[in-house]
Amino acid sequence: MKKLFIITIALALVILPVIAKKSGQLTCSGSTTVLPIAQAEAEAFMSKHPEVNISIRGGGSGVGVAALISGTTNIANSSRPMKAKEISQAKGKGINPVANIIANDGIAVIVSKTNNLKGLTLSQLKDIYSGKITNWSVLGGKHMPIVVISRDVASGTFEVFNEKVLAGTKVIDSAQMLASNNAIITTVADTPGAIGYVGLGYVNEKVNVLPVDKVVPSKETVKNASYKLSRKLYMYTNGKPAGEAARFIDFILSAEGQKIVEEQGFIDIH
Repeated sequence: MKKLFIITIALALVILPVIAKKSGQLTCSGSTTVLPIAQAEAEAFMSKHPEVNISIRGGGSGVGVAALISGTTNIANSSRPMKAKEISQAKGKGINPVANIIANDGIAVIVSKTNNLKGLTLSQLKDIYSGKITNWSVLGGKHMPIVVISRDVASGTFEVFNEKVLAGTKVIDSAQMLASNNAIITTVADTPGAIGYVGLGYVNEKVNVLPVDKVVPSKETVKNASYKLSRKLYMYTNGKPAGEAARFIDFILSAEGQKIVEEQGFIDIH
């Protein structure tokens, strides 16, 4: 009997760490714009809490929202608010989406370094993406065809751009629809006639950022919404965050977490 008791305790000591590790699993999926924030925040959080394992996946805001609705992720990263039909669908499956705002962002309009244009109006931007303007010379630039680069339809950035710029007008059929911010940056940088748009955190020295209606995206212009392509970035949870999800999101909203947001090139919410 004593031997059996000792074996039982030994098994318990083996099993308990496995259970503890499993209870510390957290999955985030969705927006490629939120991706660098989530990755950096997860790395910092796990260094403080090694018992927690956070898995970060991209795929686009629509992918993250769908995963939350299907119950296959704890947190849906999204660069846009959930749509009414998505919320309705979620509630029909017993999911109660709660929006947690974790950062501010501006959608930066970018062109190649060889493009000498000084800026665009919101109306001109719409005309470019709808195909009414097809050559940079119409806007005072070089005589060069405009190569329209856009995000794919699963992207939250595409949804916000579509709402704020196109107002429902269809993107020109010849537009290249790319799956990530990095793909947009690379393609625009390598294509002299290209125009694209990305989250602020992805802007680098390989491209030029164009003012929109004479306003450049910055911490000040995004926060006061004078930059018309400003937006919030979200982490959606099923109900109010609880457990590891609450701890992780609370960390992101802390002074340390918001400093990481800024370090990634985005804008804090304080």
